[in-house]
Parts: sequence; structure tokens; C-alpha cells
Amino acid sequence: MTTEEQLKNIKQSFRLIMDGAIAQSMRDKGVNYHLNWGASVLFLKNKADEIGLDYDLAIALWKENIRECKILATMIMPPEKMLPEVLDLWVEQIPSVEIAEQLAFNLMQKLPFSGSKAFLYLSNSAVFPQIVGYHTLSRLFMQRVELNERAINEFVDQAIAALLSDHVSLSKSAKQALIRFSEMSLMHKRLVLSATSRVGVSIL
Repeated sequence: MTTEEQLKNIKQSFRLIMDGAIAQSMRDKGVNYHLNWGASVLFLKNKADEIGLDYDLAIALWKENIRECKILATMIMPPEKMLPEVLDLWVEQIPSVEIAEQLAFNLMQKLPFSGSKAFLYLSNSAVFPQIVGYHTLSRLFMQRVELNERAINEFVDQAIAALLSDHVSLSKSAKQALIRFSEMSLMHKRLVLSATSRVGVSIL
């Protein structure tokens, strides 16, 4: 079966399970796609398991302005085949907080260059790349990935600025990353407590 045929079959399967209530709820929250079938993430995970890892299909799925296609693309992209420049393109094209989170959880944390890209995205002026960066770092901290002193200072400074942001989802993602960072050791916790107390915020 060609990639085009696979893509057609996948899109047809979404129509069969359309959840109008979920789709409407997303529209009410300002999340707009050309198409949104309201499929649950669990359904998409099962679909991804059924399909398996497939680079060409992931690329084709991402090009669709359809919520389910973009999430599925992050699930079936083989991490070892994902190129840094393709990741940059995907991050640039993220349409919603949900896709930013799914990209970080399903794919980016598994990439060999995830740490360097996460820091690059933290300094992006757009919100969605920053959210990808913080969620990715949260996962790396949970895996006990250590940072050098310069990276620690950069992360803490950027995260405190994001924590104070008016964008709720960005603030939440930065807060989560700071909490995960603080859980790595007593030293890490003291760094976070010191940084947050300086701006009059308590998160621990």
C-alpha cells in the first residue's frame, strides 16, 4: 500500500469515530483546525501501534491541517530518522498547545539532539516552541539528564521569565520544568527556591 493510500485510509478511520462534543469543546477554546474529528489520544495511540513507525507516512500526516493527523505523525515518526531541520519545521508549524505537548512527549524527548533543540526553542519569541522546549526538558529531568552550570543558569533564567508570562500554558509548562528540575537533588531544589523567591513566587 502506498503512503497516499495509507493516508486516505487513516483519514477515513477518523470519520468513523468522530466525537463532535470533543471537537466542539476544542473550537470553543479557540483551537481551530481545517478538520478536527475529536479522537481521543488513547485512540490515536492504538492507531499508532497498529501502524508502526513510518517516516514517509509521518511526514505526510503532518502536512495535513487535521488535529488527529498531526498527533499521529508525532507518534509514528521513527526518532532515529527525524532530522533536526524537519523538527524545526514542525515546531514552526505547531497550531496549538496540544500539538506542542504531544510533539514533546511522543517524539522530541526521544531524539539524540533533544536537549540542544529544547534550549534553542526556549529562546524563541513564539509561545508554542517554548512550550515544546519546557515539556521536553521536564521529561529529560525526569530521566536525570544533567546540565552544565551555564545551561542551568540559562534554563532557570528563561523558566522564571516564562513562569511570569501572561500565557497560561507557557507559564504552566515552565512551572512543570522547574519542579522536575528541583526534584533531581537538594542543590537543584535550592536553586529553584532561590530563583522563585527573588521574584516573589512560590511553586514548591
